[in-house]
Amino acid sequence: MPRFLDAHHLKPFNEENLKDLQKSPVDEFGVTHVNLMFNEKEDKFYCLLDAPNMDAVDKHHKKHGVTCDWITEVKTTA
Repeated sequence: MPRFLDAHHLKPFNEENLKDLQKSPVDEFGVTHVNLMFNEKEDKFYCLLDAPNMDAVDKHHKKHGVTCDWITEVKTTA
């Protein structure tokens, strides 16, 4: 399954929301959270996701009212 990294504003999310999101099951778009990273000072939130394609990642975020600054397909060493 392809892996994607995206970035968007942290607000209105917080650390507790992110911990809950991390436990989310695969959604109707085929998206699974691999890791969620954030920087409160910079108001940035990064998602590492497994998804069938970039469109699924975009739909996943739009469903929750989140606009991504960018989305890119990545490969990891782990």
